[in-house]
Amino acid sequence: MTTKVCSPWLHRAAIFIAVCTFLLLVAGALVTSNDAGLSVPDWPTSFGSFRLPPMVGGVKFEHGHRMMAGAVGILTILVVVALGFQDGRRWVKWTGGAAVLAVLAQAALGGITVLRHLPVAISTGHATLGQVFFCLTASLAFFTRPGWRWDEPKLEDPSAPSLQHLTLALTGTVLLQLIVGAAYRHSGLSVTPHVVGACLVTLLAAWIVVRIATKFPSQPALLKPAMFLGALLMIQLTLGMGAYIVKTANPSAVQPLPPVVLLATTHVAVGALLLLTSLYLTYQTQRFLAPSAGEPAVVSAPRRATL
Repeated sequence: MTTKVCSPWLHRAAIFIAVCTFLLLVAGALVTSNDAGLSVPDWPTSFGSFRLPPMVGGVKFEHGHRMMAGAVGILTILVVVALGFQDGRRWVKWTGGAAVLAVLAQAALGGITVLRHLPVAISTGHATLGQVFFCLTASLAFFTRPGWRWDEPKLEDPSAPSLQHLTLALTGTVLLQLIVGAAYRHSGLSVTPHVVGACLVTLLAAWIVVRIATKFPSQPALLKPAMFLGALLMIQLTLGMGAYIVKTANPSAVQPLPPVVLLATTHVAVGALLLLTSLYLTYQTQRFLAPSAGEPAVVSAPRRATL
């Protein structure tokens, strides 16, 4: 019996939600960068009403973020319900269910953040869950793509540690780095842990990129995301250093400085793309590679892995 796979339109809907989630992350970063977190001091109402408030000053960032979050949440629920009918793969349904739970929890944390006047722990959790939700919606876009399967012919990866383990470690490290970065942005930590985390991410990413470029240069399913990962990392490091230098060079200037807002917001956005690319590369190594079992593997003309 064949497994029922979703239709192309549902795949396109999943892509749309993933893109909207990314834009929602950018909107959230603009709220933090512009110190607009309490521009609307109540929740779920806005200034005691459900009507649209005047979109001026920090309100346009804070309330605009709420409106986008509500729209993304509704769209996510609709697509996941459609997935329940259209896609017969249980693990895709589980991913969709996790996305719905994440967006509901994200809304609750956002409300608590406002009602409790931006506590560092809750604000950091809100930012972190946003990144996790982005990964879940993007995973739905990957999984609903025609031809996505886990039982691809495997290429042997004889090196230790395996690329499967390295990419998984990188994804976890990038997520931890984003948590530390969120805590720093909300004044819960100094910059030192964030710098240490950046060094660890750089070492792991460089290790993976070099390994793939030297061991699997003819496999675009691995090489393309690895090269993209390396490029994003260079951009991310540049943005982080730029934001820190501009901010520390102007300690007495009226905050927030427009250049810092631009650099910090872009830094958050690229960080999300870096996490997603690492996750995608983790998926790809699971699909196309198999760690060596300690004996010479007999690989009968494996087909060229494709994206």
